Amino acid sequence: MPFRKDFLWGGATAANQCEGGYNLDGRGLANVDVVPHGPDRMKVSAGKLKMLEHQEGYYYPACEAIDMYHHYKEDIALFGEMGFKTYRLSIAWTRIFPKGDEAEPNEAGLKFYEDLFKECHKYGIEPLVTITHFDCPIHLIKEYGGWKNRRLIEFYKNLVTVLFTRYKGLVKYWLTFNEINMILHMPFMGAGLVFEEGENEEQAKYLAAHHELVASAWATKIAHEIDPENKIGCMLAAGLTYPYSCSPEDVFEAQRKNRDNYFFIDVQSRGEYPAYALKEFERKGIDVGMSEEDRQILKAHTVDFISFSYYSSRCISTDPEILAKEMSGNAFKGVKNPYLKASEWGWQIDALGLRTTMNELYDRYQKPLFIVENGLGAKDAVDENGYVEDDYRIDYLRAHIQAMKDAVELDGVELWGYTSWGPIDLVSASTGEMSKRYGFIYVDKDDAGSGSLKRSKKKSFDWYKKVIATNGEDLK
Repeated sequence: MPFRKDFLWGGATAANQCEGGYNLDGRGLANVDVVPHGPDRMKVSAGKLKMLEHQEGYYYPACEAIDMYHHYKEDIALFGEMGFKTYRLSIAWTRIFPKGDEAEPNEAGLKFYEDLFKECHKYGIEPLVTITHFDCPIHLIKEYGGWKNRRLIEFYKNLVTVLFTRYKGLVKYWLTFNEINMILHMPFMGAGLVFEEGENEEQAKYLAAHHELVASAWATKIAHEIDPENKIGCMLAAGLTYPYSCSPEDVFEAQRKNRDNYFFIDVQSRGEYPAYALKEFERKGIDVGMSEEDRQILKAHTVDFISFSYYSSRCISTDPEILAKEMSGNAFKGVKNPYLKASEWGWQIDALGLRTTMNELYDRYQKPLFIVENGLGAKDAVDENGYVEDDYRIDYLRAHIQAMKDAVELDGVELWGYTSWGPIDLVSASTGEMSKRYGFIYVDKDDAGSGSLKRSKKKSFDWYKKVIATNGEDLK
């Protein structure tokens, strides 16, 4: 069998897309709570609008989401029924430190996650916890400028020390920052960055990224000191960029695009900035304020494993006529690959690309991999009983899991686990929609926020249950 006996099958969610309860039990306001549904969503995400409070006339889907805050026992029971070995979820920073800079944590928030983790263990489910899944306290943005300010490293160290101490023995697997490279593409949604008029945005993004990278290394150090059993991973929004043609210019441009994303994982996995990044910073006059202490902490405390999301590959051209037809998929711009079909949201479906990406990452870093997001967003037609015949989702996942098996069995890639994205329907990070559904479990809620929140199983529920039960052998 290609997969290890202790292979971690499961699903992945994020607090801001499923949890809700944004103003309950002392929780503070975060950037993810003030990103509205509708045409202004990406304007906010680009850091162009200083909408740091709720504005009249907007709907903010993260505030209630699917209300897992009150439904987590029901949801985890369904995950247990599917046979999950792991459940990836994230901590809402403002549930632990409402403002982000307090000396003492919010006990109600700590207790919520403690109860949730214990509920997972009741079903034999190992929690895989993302410490920061895009969220940044609004107070830290207003008072300090968010991750552009070095002081956030200290606030983050305080957060992780509390988490690693409180949940020692309950959580073993941790991710420091979700899709850390998204800070370049969705700066407000991804990291709470707001730019001043005339500010050098590229300088600001890389300065903030440097502070996150240093904070990640500190978290790795603290985690291993508090509990040597802790395993710390980085997390990349992955998916190779292909050259549109075999033109050397296209090939080089594809390499450059891939390096833009690998840069973050190069630092977290190898412990130093790659030469190509340093040269680019030199050309552009970018200064990240690297100190000698930063160099030492980055080098000494690299991650234990590489985790990543994979939904699609990308394609790039240097031909102006082809570039004029550039499209966007999963926040990454690119040109349409003529050899691939696309989802309803324009994401190009490329199962073999997952195998290629796995080989690329394993060749590059020689560290264990963990696929922590993979899935198909689609509009589901639900019957009167809440049932969905989602064969298209099964087909997508079957092809990707087979590619994953090939990478392990035929190519020798070391893989610890696989968590499909959105095992239960949740709010889309990119669009704010509920109608962009990923789950094995249907949630009765629409894009306007109406619905009973009733949960029901889709056809894919029993299919994934069988996949897990056979450790990936039966994909029919």
